[in-house]
Amino acid sequence: MIDWARVQDLKDEIGEEDFAEVAEMFMAEAEEVIARLSAAPDPATYEADLHFLKSSALNMGFSDLSALCQSGERRAAAGQAESVALEPIFAAYATAKAALIAA
Repeated sequence: MIDWARVQDLKDEIGEEDFAEVAEMFMAEAEEVIARLSAAPDPATYEADLHFLKSSALNMGFSDLSALCQSGERRAAAGQAESVALEPIFAAYATAKAALIAA
C-alpha cells in the first residue's frame, strides 16, 4: 500500500512541514486527474494521465497505486487503453490517502 520508508525519506529530505505541503499538493493534483478519469474517461488520455499518477505516487510512497498506474500506462501505450481498469486505481488511491492521513 504505502512505502513508509519512502515517506520517511521524503520527510527527512524536505522536513515535516514541507512534506505536509507536498502531500496536500500531490493529493489535489491526483484528485483532479482521478475526477477527470472518473467523470469523463477518455482512453486517449490514459497513457499521459496514468504516467503522471504513477510518477507522483511513486514519489509519495504510494507503491500499490504506482504499480497499478504503471500497468495501465503500459496497456495504453500498447494500444490497449480500453482494457485499463480504472476502478482499482481509484480504490488504491483512496486507500493510500486514508492511510497517509491516519498516520
